[in-house]
Amino acid sequence: MNKELSESEVRSLNSKKGLIALLSKEPLNIERALRYIDYQKKLEKLQTELIRMQTWAINNDERIIVVFQGRDAAGKGGAIRRVTERINPRHMRIVALPKPSKDERSQWYFQRYVEQFPKAGEMVFFDRSWYNRAVVEPVNGFCTPKEYEIFMNQVNDFERMILESGIHLVKIYMSISKKEQAKRFADIKSDPLKQWKMTKLDEKAQALWDQYTDYKKAMFEKTHTKISPWKIIRANRKTEARVNVINHILKSIPYDKNLEI
Repeated sequence: MNKELSESEVRSLNSKKGLIALLSKEPLNIERALRYIDYQKKLEKLQTELIRMQTWAINNDERIIVVFQGRDAAGKGGAIRRVTERINPRHMRIVALPKPSKDERSQWYFQRYVEQFPKAGEMVFFDRSWYNRAVVEPVNGFCTPKEYEIFMNQVNDFERMILESGIHLVKIYMSISKKEQAKRFADIKSDPLKQWKMTKLDEKAQALWDQYTDYKKAMFEKTHTKISPWKIIRANRKTEARVNVINHILKSIPYDKNLEI
């Protein structure tokens, strides 16, 4: 690093967070440490606002759904953790449904998702959602062309009913490049503590990249509506993506920004 450090930067590096950021990775990189300190400061400020938003929701019996979709290894889980780690766990849930059971496959497709919807004063975060049928399922042959067609014909009406019932709905798509996905898969495979994250679907994701892209484009064209728009978050840089995710959620919910917490 060639530029001279300012007094505030020196103070930041000499703090507990600064020393952790500076010494946590090798080789020692001051610029990287300063970026991480700045990220932590932004994150804490945004998480305070999330607490304010949740307090407003609890006090007013509001119901909030946040849907996270995206490529495999796009950072959905990491973003959800940063959104939820400071808010009241008694008034929020993270929903990551497994593949449907035999009984669930015989039901209306949206039914098992509706069963997870929030009660008064609750926030629900879907780590993947009903939009699996828009991309993941047709790419991997988990649904028939007819089932895909029915879903695409119903989903906008489904979301209109959600909104008309008074539920706030936020749709986030986390987007990464093919090169970044390959890098993250390599990191996962090489880390014994993360290897469990690698699924059979992940193993095929790079080979099926173009097919995912085609269905993703079709999903946006059909379901990016005026009343229920998508927000695409560029997620190659994880820290920046997490900040942008929280900012978007806060902008999407009409909470009382002057509420005392």
